[in-house]
Amino acid sequence: MQLPLGNVLPSLQTLLLFSAILLILASYVQRRRRRQQSKYPPGPLRLPIFGNVFEIDIKKPHISIQECVRKYGNIFSMDLLSAPMIVVTGLPLIKEVLVNQGQVFVDRPRSPLQSYIFKINGLFMSNGQEWKDQRRFTLMTLRNFGLGKKTLELRIQEEAIYLTEAIREEKGKPFNPHFQINNAVSNIICSVTFGNRFEYHDSQFRELLKSLNQVSVLQASWECQFFDIFPRIMKLLPGAHKKLFREFQKLESFVVHVIKKHKEDQNSEEAQDFIDAYLKELSKGNISSSFNENNLVACTLDLFFAGTETTSTTLRWALLYMAFYPEIQGKIQAEIDRVIGHSRWPTMADRENMPYTYAAIHEVQRMGNIVPLNAPRVATVDTTLAGYHVPKGTMLLTNLTALHRDPKEWATPDTFNPEHFLEDGQFKKKEAFLPFSAGKRVCLGEQLARAELFIFFTCLLQRFTFQAPPDTQLSLDFQAGMTLSPVFYQICALPRETEPKLIL
Repeated sequence: MQLPLGNVLPSLQTLLLFSAILLILASYVQRRRRRQQSKYPPGPLRLPIFGNVFEIDIKKPHISIQECVRKYGNIFSMDLLSAPMIVVTGLPLIKEVLVNQGQVFVDRPRSPLQSYIFKINGLFMSNGQEWKDQRRFTLMTLRNFGLGKKTLELRIQEEAIYLTEAIREEKGKPFNPHFQINNAVSNIICSVTFGNRFEYHDSQFRELLKSLNQVSVLQASWECQFFDIFPRIMKLLPGAHKKLFREFQKLESFVVHVIKKHKEDQNSEEAQDFIDAYLKELSKGNISSSFNENNLVACTLDLFFAGTETTSTTLRWALLYMAFYPEIQGKIQAEIDRVIGHSRWPTMADRENMPYTYAAIHEVQRMGNIVPLNAPRVATVDTTLAGYHVPKGTMLLTNLTALHRDPKEWATPDTFNPEHFLEDGQFKKKEAFLPFSAGKRVCLGEQLARAELFIFFTCLLQRFTFQAPPDTQLSLDFQAGMTLSPVFYQICALPRETEPKLIL
């Protein structure tokens, strides 16, 4: 007897659905049994496929993590979209991951979204020998172009003049400092990478900075989270992830165009900037296979992102905290007046004579908390951590939020207080302060960022007093993305009474 096709199809669909559910559950049970047998860190119950994704608030992931810390302790496990993840809290465990077992946890995990956008090249996403080659070359080149030297300090001072002039044009009226600060900070890395700076009224570069901001913010959208679960499906659907791809393509096209221009204009034997130096390296024989134009584009984008977004975000937090704490702003300005005065610009040599200002900058970094869970790592081999088994391929997050708000380390952990970094009136380093991470993958731009933060911040407070606009209540609310940044705000920059023309 022949059955009608219409009766067969529903039965087939049901069988396939039932089989898929059984496979998912079998995989889930097998994974759970394996973890129980291998003394895997404790953690919340996982859902098949989705893991613990619904327990993490994408608008404030670092806060969701703290709730798990309170429940499960300083080492716990989760599944982030079926990918195993371990979160460690507390200085001893963080040092164990980043320093003591730094070679084990040196690699970056690769999600479908990151692989699709950033590929696996460059300084941030590459691993193994490729990462070592690119990092070594980049560090050497940055040093050749002034990193840690007076020449780069002069560039920062000169850019500080442009920034203060741009802010002075606001005439004390409410304004959003986001793009002036972004432009100023970006110009430092642009001068090293591209060989030139960009005017603050350059509409094309401003659009580029807007794209950079969008790429940073959009990564926290739910569409981007779902892309990591169903990449093939999400590629076909509209949403914030598609806007992210478009904005990143603008940045990538800009860099490709600049590289092309460098090729056309290359005459001098001596490299003028990072792109020049890389192109000259490509022209050599017997170099590592990781040196290619894809890596040049990726490394340049990484320098542009990291050299703009992190320091710019920290400075925007700094102005906000100054407006929130006018008495602290006044103490900093008094120290500036005493040590530097009003007839010259700040230099890095002033830093050791300005402990309160230097402490305040560190406190901005602690409270601003711009990389709350640090950049992720992945175990390259099976290992143990605090007595627990960590299988190869497990992602590790180091909980900098808890570290920078640990009541055992900080007298007033939830209050902006420069005294955290002072002892008997002198600046004091704190081991529990790791905004640049630690170990083998410590931020390669740390030295540059510290110089930029000190000079830009000190110059701004030398020239202006920052306060909330009339009848306005400023907020310390944040938005999550590649960094934890303040929501857009308006602020007033009031010129200080004594403001003669300054000279370098």
